[in-house]
Amino acid sequence: MKTPRRAFTLIELLTVIAIVGVLAGILAPVVARARLSAQTAASVSNLRQLAAATHAYVADNRGLFPPAMSLDNHTRWHGARRNSGEAFDPARGWLGPYLGRDGRVKLCPVFATLEASPESFEFGAGGYGYNATYLGGPAARGTALDPFRPARFASLPNPGRTIMFAGTALARASGLQEYPFTEPPSWLSPGGAPAGPSQPSTHFRFGGKALAAWCDGRVSAERPNGETGPNYYGGDNAKAGLGWFGPMEANGYWNPWYPENRRP
Repeated sequence: MKTPRRAFTLIELLTVIAIVGVLAGILAPVVARARLSAQTAASVSNLRQLAAATHAYVADNRGLFPPAMSLDNHTRWHGARRNSGEAFDPARGWLGPYLGRDGRVKLCPVFATLEASPESFEFGAGGYGYNATYLGGPAARGTALDPFRPARFASLPNPGRTIMFAGTALARASGLQEYPFTEPPSWLSPGGAPAGPSQPSTHFRFGGKALAAWCDGRVSAERPNGETGPNYYGGDNAKAGLGWFGPMEANGYWNPWYPENRRP
Protein backbone atom coordinates (compact mmCIF):
# COMPACT_ATOMS: atom_id res chain seq x y z
CA MET A 1 0.00 0.00 0.00
CA LYS A 2 1.41 3.36 -1.06
CA THR A 3 1.88 6.05 1.55
CA PRO A 4 0.09 9.18 0.37
CA ARG A 5 2.41 12.14 -0.34
CA ARG A 6 1.98 15.14 1.88
CA ALA A 7 1.80 18.42 -0.08
CA PHE A 8 1.90 21.99 1.19
CA THR A 9 -1.48 23.50 1.67
CA LEU A 10 -2.22 26.94 0.24
CA ILE A 11 -2.21 28.42 3.73
CA GLU A 12 1.23 26.94 4.50
CA LEU A 13 2.60 28.21 1.20
CA LEU A 14 1.27 31.71 1.82
CA THR A 15 2.72 31.61 5.33
CA VAL A 16 6.19 30.73 3.99
CA ILE A 17 5.94 33.49 1.38
CA ALA A 18 4.92 35.98 4.07
CA ILE A 19 7.85 34.95 6.30
CA VAL A 20 10.29 35.28 3.39
CA GLY A 21 8.85 38.71 2.62
CA VAL A 22 9.25 39.85 6.22
CA LEU A 23 12.84 38.59 6.36
CA ALA A 24 13.63 40.32 3.07
CA GLY A 25 12.16 43.54 4.43
CA ILE A 26 14.30 43.25 7.54
CA LEU A 27 17.50 42.34 5.71
CA ALA A 28 17.23 44.80 2.80
CA PRO A 29 18.13 47.91 4.87
CA VAL A 30 20.94 45.99 6.56
CA VAL A 31 22.36 44.95 3.20
CA ALA A 32 21.95 48.50 1.86
CA ARG A 33 23.79 49.95 4.87
CA ALA A 34 26.58 47.39 4.52
CA ARG A 35 26.91 48.21 0.82
CA LEU A 36 27.02 51.96 1.48
CA SER A 37 29.60 51.41 4.23
CA ALA A 38 31.83 49.46 1.84
CA GLN A 39 31.39 52.05 -0.93
CA THR A 40 32.14 54.87 1.49
CA ALA A 41 35.33 53.11 2.64
CA ALA A 42 36.41 52.76 -1.01
CA SER A 43 35.72 56.45 -1.62
CA VAL A 44 37.70 57.42 1.48
CA SER A 45 40.59 55.41 0.03
CA ASN A 46 40.22 57.22 -3.32
CA LEU A 47 40.35 60.62 -1.62
CA ARG A 48 43.42 59.63 0.40
CA GLN A 49 45.11 58.61 -2.84
CA LEU A 50 44.21 61.95 -4.41
CA ALA A 51 45.65 63.78 -1.39
CA ALA A 52 48.82 61.66 -1.50
CA ALA A 53 49.17 62.28 -5.25
CA THR A 54 48.82 66.02 -4.64
CA HIS A 55 51.47 65.96 -1.93
CA ALA A 56 53.80 64.10 -4.30
CA TYR A 57 53.14 66.73 -7.00
CA VAL A 58 53.85 69.51 -4.47
CA ALA A 59 57.16 67.87 -3.52
CA ASP A 60 58.19 67.66 -7.20
CA ASN A 61 57.11 71.18 -8.16
CA ARG A 62 58.81 73.61 -5.80
CA GLY A 63 56.07 73.35 -3.20
CA LEU A 64 53.26 74.46 -5.54
CA PHE A 65 49.84 72.84 -5.76
CA PRO A 66 48.70 71.63 -9.20
CA PRO A 67 46.87 74.33 -11.17
CA ALA A 68 43.12 73.92 -11.50
CA MET A 69 43.31 74.31 -15.27
CA SER A 70 45.46 75.72 -18.03
CA LEU A 71 44.77 79.06 -19.71
CA ASP A 72 43.18 77.32 -22.73
CA ASN A 73 41.24 74.90 -20.46
CA HIS A 74 42.80 71.92 -22.25
CA THR A 75 44.64 70.68 -19.16
CA ARG A 76 43.05 70.13 -15.77
CA TRP A 77 44.25 68.56 -12.54
CA HIS A 78 42.41 65.38 -13.61
CA GLY A 79 43.18 65.18 -17.35
CA ALA A 80 44.13 66.81 -20.63
CA ARG A 81 42.68 67.14 -24.14
CA ARG A 82 43.83 68.56 -27.45
CA ASN A 83 40.72 70.68 -28.00
CA SER A 84 37.44 71.54 -26.26
CA GLY A 85 35.52 68.92 -28.24
CA GLU A 86 37.54 66.00 -26.88
CA ALA A 87 37.14 64.06 -23.65
CA PHE A 88 39.83 64.52 -21.02
CA ASP A 89 42.57 61.89 -21.01
CA PRO A 90 43.13 61.28 -17.27
CA ALA A 91 46.64 59.96 -17.79
CA ARG A 92 47.79 63.38 -19.05
CA GLY A 93 46.46 65.60 -16.25
CA TRP A 94 48.81 67.21 -13.75
CA LEU A 95 48.10 64.46 -11.23
CA GLY A 96 48.17 61.67 -13.83
CA PRO A 97 51.77 60.58 -13.18
CA TYR A 98 50.97 60.19 -9.47
CA LEU A 99 47.76 58.16 -9.74
CA GLY A 100 49.05 54.70 -10.55
CA ARG A 101 49.88 52.87 -13.76
CA ASP A 102 47.13 54.35 -15.95
CA GLY A 103 46.97 57.75 -14.25
CA ARG A 104 43.19 57.54 -13.80
CA VAL A 105 41.10 59.11 -11.09
CA LYS A 106 39.09 56.25 -9.62
CA LEU A 107 35.33 56.59 -10.01
CA CYS A 108 33.48 57.12 -6.75
CA PRO A 109 31.48 53.88 -6.22
CA VAL A 110 28.50 55.74 -4.73
CA PHE A 111 28.39 58.27 -7.58
CA ALA A 112 28.43 55.35 -10.05
CA THR A 113 25.10 54.09 -8.64
CA LEU A 114 23.25 57.40 -9.05
CA GLU A 115 21.13 58.55 -11.96
CA ALA A 116 23.57 60.30 -14.25
CA SER A 117 22.75 63.02 -16.75
CA PRO A 118 23.07 61.91 -20.39
CA GLU A 119 24.61 65.31 -21.10
CA SER A 120 27.82 66.34 -19.43
CA PHE A 121 30.75 68.66 -19.99
CA GLU A 122 32.84 67.19 -17.17
CA PHE A 123 33.91 63.56 -17.50
CA GLY A 124 37.13 62.31 -15.96
CA ALA A 125 37.21 63.63 -12.39
CA GLY A 126 35.62 60.48 -10.97
CA GLY A 127 33.05 62.31 -8.84
CA TYR A 128 35.70 64.25 -6.89
CA GLY A 129 36.39 67.98 -6.92
CA TYR A 130 39.52 70.05 -6.21
CA ASN A 131 39.57 73.28 -4.19
CA ALA A 132 40.48 75.13 -7.36
CA THR A 133 39.59 78.61 -6.12
CA TYR A 134 42.08 78.71 -3.27
CA LEU A 135 44.70 76.07 -4.09
CA GLY A 136 44.88 76.06 -7.87
CA GLY A 137 42.92 79.12 -8.91
CA PRO A 138 41.90 82.75 -8.41
CA ALA A 139 42.73 83.31 -4.74
CA ALA A 140 45.97 81.34 -4.70
CA ARG A 141 48.04 84.51 -5.02
CA GLY A 142 45.44 86.83 -3.48
CA THR A 143 43.80 87.93 -6.74
CA ALA A 144 41.14 86.66 -9.12
CA LEU A 145 42.83 88.30 -12.10
CA ASP A 146 45.40 85.52 -12.47
CA PRO A 147 43.39 82.32 -12.01
CA PHE A 148 46.00 79.86 -13.22
CA ARG A 149 48.79 80.30 -10.68
CA PRO A 150 48.61 77.73 -7.88
CA ALA A 151 49.17 78.32 -4.19
CA ARG A 152 52.30 77.27 -2.36
CA PHE A 153 51.79 74.61 0.31
CA ALA A 154 54.08 76.42 2.73
CA SER A 155 51.81 79.49 2.59
CA LEU A 156 48.90 77.66 4.24
CA PRO A 157 48.60 78.75 7.88
CA ASN A 158 46.75 75.57 8.88
CA PRO A 159 46.64 72.73 6.29
CA GLY A 160 44.41 70.66 8.57
CA ARG A 161 41.65 73.28 8.27
CA THR A 162 41.84 73.74 4.50
CA ILE A 163 39.87 71.56 2.06
CA MET A 164 41.83 69.96 -0.76
CA PHE A 165 39.22 67.64 -2.34
CA ALA A 166 35.61 66.63 -1.73
CA GLY A 167 33.03 64.33 -3.26
CA THR A 168 31.27 66.49 -5.85
CA ALA A 169 28.54 66.56 -8.48
CA LEU A 170 26.52 69.05 -10.50
CA ALA A 171 22.72 68.95 -10.57
CA ARG A 172 21.07 69.31 -13.95
CA ALA A 173 17.45 68.89 -15.01
CA SER A 174 18.44 65.57 -16.61
CA GLY A 175 20.32 64.21 -13.59
CA LEU A 176 23.74 64.47 -11.97
CA GLN A 177 27.04 64.88 -13.75
CA GLU A 178 30.64 64.79 -12.63
CA TYR A 179 32.13 68.13 -11.62
CA PRO A 180 35.88 68.57 -10.98
CA PHE A 181 35.82 71.40 -8.45
CA THR A 182 34.47 71.80 -4.93
CA GLU A 183 33.18 75.35 -5.04
CA PRO A 184 33.36 77.67 -2.00
CA PRO A 185 30.16 79.35 -0.76
CA SER A 186 30.97 82.64 -2.50
CA TRP A 187 32.48 83.42 -5.86
CA LEU A 188 35.30 85.96 -5.88
CA SER A 189 35.31 89.47 -7.28
CA PRO A 190 38.18 90.62 -9.54
CA GLY A 191 39.81 92.00 -6.39
CA GLY A 192 39.70 88.58 -4.73
CA ALA A 193 36.97 89.18 -2.14
CA PRO A 194 33.86 86.98 -1.72
CA ALA A 195 31.16 88.66 -3.79
CA GLY A 196 28.00 86.56 -3.75
CA PRO A 197 26.64 82.99 -3.55
CA SER A 198 28.25 80.51 -5.90
CA GLN A 199 27.06 77.20 -7.36
CA PRO A 200 27.25 74.42 -4.71
CA SER A 201 29.01 71.29 -5.90
CA THR A 202 29.90 69.42 -2.69
CA HIS A 203 27.72 66.30 -2.66
CA PHE A 204 26.31 64.77 0.52
CA ARG A 205 25.80 61.31 -0.96
CA PHE A 206 27.43 59.27 1.80
CA GLY A 207 24.47 58.68 4.08
CA GLY A 208 23.69 62.41 4.14
CA LYS A 209 27.33 63.38 4.61
CA ALA A 210 30.08 64.63 2.31
CA LEU A 211 33.60 63.23 2.25
CA ALA A 212 36.39 65.79 2.34
CA ALA A 213 40.15 65.41 2.02
CA TRP A 214 42.05 68.13 3.85
CA CYS A 215 45.47 69.54 3.02
CA ASP A 216 47.11 67.58 5.83
CA GLY A 217 46.01 64.33 4.12
CA ARG A 218 43.21 63.26 6.45
CA VAL A 219 39.68 62.48 5.20
CA SER A 220 36.52 63.29 7.15
CA ALA A 221 32.75 62.95 6.74
CA GLU A 222 30.92 66.27 7.08
CA ARG A 223 27.26 67.17 7.59
CA PRO A 224 25.60 69.92 5.50
CA ASN A 225 25.06 73.32 7.09
CA GLY A 226 21.62 73.78 5.51
CA GLU A 227 22.69 76.25 2.82
CA THR A 228 22.07 75.19 -0.78
CA GLY A 229 22.35 78.28 -2.98
CA PRO A 230 21.11 78.74 -6.54
CA ASN A 231 21.30 76.34 -9.45
CA TYR A 232 22.11 77.53 -12.95
CA TYR A 233 21.47 74.29 -14.84
CA GLY A 234 17.84 73.42 -14.13
CA GLY A 235 18.62 71.04 -11.27
CA ASP A 236 17.44 71.14 -7.66
CA ASN A 237 20.41 71.38 -5.31
CA ALA A 238 18.41 70.55 -2.19
CA LYS A 239 16.86 67.40 -3.70
CA ALA A 240 20.20 66.38 -5.22
CA GLY A 241 21.98 66.68 -1.87
CA LEU A 242 24.34 69.49 -2.88
CA GLY A 243 25.49 72.25 -0.57
CA TRP A 244 28.27 73.29 1.80
CA PHE A 245 29.50 72.42 5.28
CA GLY A 246 31.13 74.40 8.04
CA PRO A 247 31.15 78.19 8.29
CA MET A 248 30.05 80.29 5.31
CA GLU A 249 31.77 83.51 6.32
CA ALA A 250 34.84 84.39 4.21
CA ASN A 251 34.41 81.04 2.40
CA GLY A 252 35.07 79.02 5.53
CA TYR A 253 37.30 75.95 5.22
CA TRP A 254 37.85 76.45 1.49
CA ASN A 255 39.80 79.59 2.38
CA PRO A 256 43.24 78.71 3.82
CA TRP A 257 43.32 82.02 5.68
CA TYR A 258 40.02 81.51 7.52
CA PRO A 259 39.66 82.41 10.34
CA GLU A 260 43.20 83.58 11.14
CA ASN A 261 43.13 86.86 9.24
CA ARG A 262 40.01 86.51 7.07
CA ARG A 263 42.04 87.03 3.92
CA PRO A 264 39.72 86.25 0.93
